[in-house]
Amino acid sequence: MRRGIAATALVASFALAATACGGSDSGDKADGPVTITWWDTSNATNEAPTYQALIKDFEAANKGIKVKYVNVPFDQAQNKFDTAAGASGAPDVLRSDVGWTPAFAKKGYFLPLDGTEALADQAKFKPNLIKQAQYDGKTYGVPFVTDTLALVYNKQLFEKAGVEAPKTWDDLKAAAATIKSKTGVDGYWGSTAAYYAQTFLYGEGTDTVDAAAKKITVNSDAAKKGYGTWLSLFSGKGLHKADTTADAYAHIQDAFVNGKVAAIIQGPWEITNFYKGTAFKDKNNLGIATVPAGSSGKAGAPTGGHNLSVYAGSDSAHQKAAEKFVGFMTSAKSQTQIALKNSTLPTRDDAYTAEVKADPGIAGYQSVLSSAQPRVALPEYSSLLTPLDTELVKIAGGKESLDKGLSNAETAVAKLVPDFSK
Repeated sequence: MRRGIAATALVASFALAATACGGSDSGDKADGPVTITWWDTSNATNEAPTYQALIKDFEAANKGIKVKYVNVPFDQAQNKFDTAAGASGAPDVLRSDVGWTPAFAKKGYFLPLDGTEALADQAKFKPNLIKQAQYDGKTYGVPFVTDTLALVYNKQLFEKAGVEAPKTWDDLKAAAATIKSKTGVDGYWGSTAAYYAQTFLYGEGTDTVDAAAKKITVNSDAAKKGYGTWLSLFSGKGLHKADTTADAYAHIQDAFVNGKVAAIIQGPWEITNFYKGTAFKDKNNLGIATVPAGSSGKAGAPTGGHNLSVYAGSDSAHQKAAEKFVGFMTSAKSQTQIALKNSTLPTRDDAYTAEVKADPGIAGYQSVLSSAQPRVALPEYSSLLTPLDTELVKIAGGKESLDKGLSNAETAVAKLVPDFSK
């Protein structure tokens, strides 16, 4: 799940205004190539150039297809696509966050890809990632990049303090105190964002909702215990206080890459930025471990990432061209090239070549993928994090109690899934 966005809204707005989308709006000539539009939601600076280079390779190998590339800021793309698809003017291909895929599939905006050229290599992809691209028994996206959260840490600081990567949250608290005593640097800095707090729910064997039982569980005893642990990590020796500012993400990231805090929870979309920091000029100083376990003994984090999905509202010629393009971009060769250039995680095992795994960041995150937990296959699931983002900041900032905040979140979630019981 991409968090940092480098493309500006202004640039994107000009690009979107100038770009004709799928179907009859693509401006194709009867005797000319089919032009498909791809909305890419990746980082415009760090990732997009690799994709643009691959587009040139695709066009060279497929003379009858042209690809119009548009980079859309991640935090705007979901609403923009929803609006465009509702008006039958969406792009032919969308780089869709895995959390958006079932929601758009439910609305009929995505084309089922089972049996198409886009999904010809289905058996090569990690099964849990294919599952996340499915809705109601059909597959609506091809896994493009994957990610999960891990405990990332500064090996030099940990070694100087004589501590190892913690297995539990209690271990982390103890390690943070020791690191502070031995190095003068905080041991851990946590996030107030709901996505990052999911790891604490998984550690107690629960989630925001129980989809099978159609029950809201965000205010359950297990969830309260998980969020209680999360809250406790904002105070104590070596633990940084909660950052409730709008720039919290950047503050935490900057502190880590420059050696001002020894450990944070982060995803592989920041691998290239880790290496730009003073603390990780030696890439091998980057430690990556599974997030600590909760009291249930379970450790895990959400499986994130992006699928490439095809718009269901365009004509057959554009859909076939889009399927061919998706198959090319998710091939082992393309994924290998993407991993080498962008340090992102491939979604198929045959793309983890020796050269790819030579990157310590990729190798480290690959090692924790097995503990990642697929998100609930519920169209509304991604939207459930929104009220939690609001409430967790207030809780961490001391503006409301844990009980009050979770009660408020429960009420908000109930409006999003009205057929679920509390």
